[in-house]
Amino acid sequence: MSELRIGLGVDAHALEPGVQLVLGGVRIDHPQGLAGHSDGDVIAHALTDALLGAAGLGDIGSLFPSDDERWRDADSLELLVDAYEHVRAAGYTLVNADCVLVGEEPLIAPHREEMRRRLAAALGIDAERVNVRATTTDGLGFTGRGDGLAAQAVALLAGT
Repeated sequence: MSELRIGLGVDAHALEPGVQLVLGGVRIDHPQGLAGHSDGDVIAHALTDALLGAAGLGDIGSLFPSDDERWRDADSLELLVDAYEHVRAAGYTLVNADCVLVGEEPLIAPHREEMRRRLAAALGIDAERVNVRATTTDGLGFTGRGDGLAAQAVALLAGT
């Protein structure tokens, strides 16, 4: 039996007017987007951290520091691809991932399948192995007030 490892990733960014909203690699029509050094995609960032954590390879900030101008306005799916290459080089492959967006809006149901497809394509796996869902905080906290969005992701890796 191969070694199984699990990782948890968490990310949060403030919402800002005039910024394109990108979630799970999908551009969503919304009056505000996520402020960040890259495109602010909290789902992709949380998944990247979950992969790196499971493989024992640090975190997204260690690979793509926010004080490095190479990563300004970066496409978070490209960062995910790069991080997963490190994970594979360490001898692991993704079994499955589960991603949860935390926020009152936007509703992601119309975009869920495209998010799954884009995240899976970035990882070179079947979309059935990546789940994307959402929850609210019933008006509590910064996500409940609409000040920002957060995401959590868990990734299960198998040693090769």
